[in-house]
Amino acid sequence: MQAELISAGAARVAARVPNRNCAAELLMRENDARRAKLGLWASPYYDLLNAENPAAVLAEQGHFALVEGKVVSVRESGATIYVNFGRRWTEDFTVTILKRNERSFTAAGLEPKALTRRHIRVRGWIEERGGPWIEAARPEQIEFTDRD
Repeated sequence: MQAELISAGAARVAARVPNRNCAAELLMRENDARRAKLGLWASPYYDLLNAENPAAVLAEQGHFALVEGKVVSVRESGATIYVNFGRRWTEDFTVTILKRNERSFTAAGLEPKALTRRHIRVRGWIEERGGPWIEAARPEQIEFTDRD
């Protein structure tokens, strides 16, 4: 049932999908529906947000969204890994990964420290911590979208 709803563009994939294989299938279906502008994807409200426009991302604070962009740097501080999409953490979009979750990302083939200069799409709830940010608790929240 979930797969059919997502294929028709009637739903988005959640930030937490417990089964990695199921998540991959649902993400593929969502991407197909988005490219075909089916269902909710026909509305500009559901457009991907550009990480290079932090003001537009921050305008969606409190909402679930998909944000896409190129990672500028990955830094660690204390118990947190910061995936930065700009040089000014007080203004630019950032994804945070708690170090206690790093092992699940690595096991899924997504090494946080290797994200620098990669194009990615992240899904989750937009919050504000200096600039706009999303906490990625599961590897399924991040997709590679590298362009040639």
